[in-house]
Amino acid sequence: MPSALDTNMRFKFSILALLLEVIIIVLFGIFVEYKADDDSGNLYPYFQDVHVMIFIGIGFLMTFLKKYGFSSVGINMLIAALGLQWGTLMQGFWHLREGKIHVGIKSMINADFSTAAALISFGAVLGKTSPVQMLILTILEITIFACNEHLVAEIFQATDVGASMTIHAFGAYFGLAAALVLYRPGLKNKHENEESTYHSDLFAMIGTLFLWLFWPSFNSAIASERIHTAIINTYYSLAACTVVTFALSSLVDQRGKFSMVHIQNATLAGGVAVGTCADMHIRPFVAMGIGSIAGIISVLGYSFLTPLLASKLNIQDTCGVHNLHGLPGLLGGIAGIIVSAVTDERRNGNLLNPGMQAAALGSTVGIALVSGALTGSILKLPFLGQASDQNCFDDSVYWEVPEEEKPHEIHSNNYDEHSRFEATM
Repeated sequence: MPSALDTNMRFKFSILALLLEVIIIVLFGIFVEYKADDDSGNLYPYFQDVHVMIFIGIGFLMTFLKKYGFSSVGINMLIAALGLQWGTLMQGFWHLREGKIHVGIKSMINADFSTAAALISFGAVLGKTSPVQMLILTILEITIFACNEHLVAEIFQATDVGASMTIHAFGAYFGLAAALVLYRPGLKNKHENEESTYHSDLFAMIGTLFLWLFWPSFNSAIASERIHTAIINTYYSLAACTVVTFALSSLVDQRGKFSMVHIQNATLAGGVAVGTCADMHIRPFVAMGIGSIAGIISVLGYSFLTPLLASKLNIQDTCGVHNLHGLPGLLGGIAGIIVSAVTDERRNGNLLNPGMQAAALGSTVGIALVSGALTGSILKLPFLGQASDQNCFDDSVYWEVPEEEKPHEIHSNNYDEHSRFEATM
């Protein structure tokens, strides 16, 4: 059992959370104003869709662990609520006008986007971190995220409308680097709670379906005059990706059965991969090709690469964010490089430069890896409430749980599901 000193959140979490909120409110009072003549009201439906993806889609997608549902949805909500406030400030500081940050619907969408990167990283360390650690990770990651986003969009003048690079690749590799530093040798073999049940996997599918349905809004929300192009490309990319995912899931299983791990995650990879060039005139069949490739690499990643990362590189990726966000994010960045090289795509009157697109992808991954490793080093500080190995993936360490299973009931009541790790073997 963890010592009460380590995992008792009564003071350390409460004081830190309240302190952060007070600091944010003070900064809002100094810097934040309403945007005058805000004409972005027509973006509110897109904002609603993105908001649902952040709080319901991502939250429920991570409820597959049999005893970690409260934390998956609850800490997801905490990270998102803190992150959207901090993201407003961090992104706004790059666009000050007369010393003020002017907020409107579009800045709210961008603030939600910034939280998505932290939530992706949360998936890599799910079940192994404390609420205090996640508060610190959220503040640090969103700060660095905003800097990298400014570098990509303003310095390199690269396009990434659906954020394949700046959100998905960044969040995935930040989280993987943190997971590497936070590696637990005691979890090298399967933990008894690191598995799903029939009902926990069904709840996770709720998250998948919300994300799948609303992903066209995510990729098109800030696409300006090419919103409809982004919607269409994402729509067909997701559809093709889903069919290919089902096909590959059956193919890699010796009995030809579908894996819920693949269906919950790899079906979404098409939305990630088409993001960078979602608003480009690439024609729907190209978007479908990108989605198909994304489905293939995601399924193969879950089947072969995740076990390799765990056994050879000591990267324990709980949710497999490398396969849903990392690899498809890289694919999206590469697709953007290719499309900008073979077409005359322009943004703000300037011809897209494939060299700048490549620089954006490389810098994003590099910054994510370095900053993720540094953040992981900070999170290793022993007083931040990290649960012991034997108490990982268990809500009861940090939550008041209405009805806990007795130890002798755990094995008899389990649905005969493989763990996430075993499903990838």
